[in-house]
Amino acid sequence: MQPTTEAQLAEAVRDATGPLSIRGGGTRHLGNPVTGEVLSTTKLSGISLYEPGALTIVAQAGTPLVEIEAALTKENQRLPFEPMDHRALLGTKGEPTIGGIVAANVSGPRRIQAGACRDSLIGLRFVDGLGTAVKNGGRVMKNVTGYDLVKLLAGSYGTLGVLSEVSFKLLPGIATQATLIYYGMGWTATTALMSAAMGSPFEVSGAGRLPAGTLGPDGAVVLRLEGFADSVAYRTKALSDLLAETVGAPDEIVTDKDQSLGIWAKLRDVEPFSNKEGDVWRISVKPSDLVRVGDALGLGHEDIVVDWAGGLIWACVPDGTDLRPKLANIGGHATLIRASDATKSKLGAFHPEVAPIQAINAGLRSKFDPRGILNPGLMG
Repeated sequence: MQPTTEAQLAEAVRDATGPLSIRGGGTRHLGNPVTGEVLSTTKLSGISLYEPGALTIVAQAGTPLVEIEAALTKENQRLPFEPMDHRALLGTKGEPTIGGIVAANVSGPRRIQAGACRDSLIGLRFVDGLGTAVKNGGRVMKNVTGYDLVKLLAGSYGTLGVLSEVSFKLLPGIATQATLIYYGMGWTATTALMSAAMGSPFEVSGAGRLPAGTLGPDGAVVLRLEGFADSVAYRTKALSDLLAETVGAPDEIVTDKDQSLGIWAKLRDVEPFSNKEGDVWRISVKPSDLVRVGDALGLGHEDIVVDWAGGLIWACVPDGTDLRPKLANIGGHATLIRASDATKSKLGAFHPEVAPIQAINAGLRSKFDPRGILNPGLMG
C-alpha cells in the first residue's frame, strides 16, 4: 500500500484487517523483524512549507532527506542533528526519508551540541492505529499545545502512529570546520583526551575514535570545531595548546572543510564496519565508562568505533554474540543494529526494559494502537 495523501493513509490503517509493516525508504531495517502487509509512506512526499527567515521547514514524511538538504543548502541552512545514513552499514539501498529519520530518532555526533532529532522537531501529523489523523506541535519554535506528542513519536519506530508530516527548526550553515587528530591512543588515554576537550570552553562539537585503517595505520581520536573562520582558527590553536600540556600536540589538524566533513561522515555512519563481517551493536553509556566497556568486551581496537560526545560505543562482534551479559554491571543499554533476523528474534534488537517502563510503554501502545497492528513486535 502506497497512499498519496494523509486521508488515504488514514483509510488504509482504518481498513486494515491484520498487522502492518510501516516502511519509509527501506534503508534502515532497525528493530526486531516484523511481518505484515507493507504500508509505505514514500508517496507522501514533498516540502509543504519552507520559511528560511523563520528557520523552519515542514515536509511530508516520505520526502527524501536528499531533497530537504538540497533545499536547505541553497539558503545556507541545515538540520541541526546531523542524521546518520545507515545504508553502508546495513547494506541497504534506496533513499532515507525524513519520516524514517524521525521514527527512529536518527542523529549524529553533533548531539552533544545541537541535541538529537527529537530536539529539533517542533511539530508533526500522524495516523494512529485506529486510522485517526492527529496533529501536535506547530510550525514555530515557541509553539506549545497540550501533550508533547512530538517528543513521544520521535523514536517510536512506527509503533504508536504512522507519520504523515513533520516540522523542524533549523540552524544556519557551517562556515568553517576543523578536526584535530591524535593517533595511537589506548582507551585510558582516549578518555582523558576527550574529557579534557569536552570540558574546555572551546565549543567542541564532536569527539570520537575511529579504528586503525580508517584515517591511517593507527586508531585516531578526532575532535571537531565549527563556526566562523576566525573563531575556528582561534579555538583550534587554543584547544591544541591546552591539550598539549597533558597529552601532547595533535598529530594532524585538518582545516579543509570538505576533508573534515568526510572524516565526520565516517564516524557518523560507522563506516569502518560497513565491509566488516559480524553483528554490530550500539552501546549507550556514560562517556566516562569507555574504559570499563572496552575491558568488559575484550575486543580489539579495530572492533570498536566511539562517538564519545554522544555517549555511543559501536562494537562489531562475531555473529550471534550477546554482549548484554558482559555489560550487566555498567549502566546503559545495548541495541542490536545489524544482525540476521534469527539473531534479532533470539536476542531482541532493543535492550530489555525494566518492569515500570514496560508498563508505561504497553499503556501508550494500547491507547495509540489498541488493535496492535502497527509494526507489532518490532520493539519487543
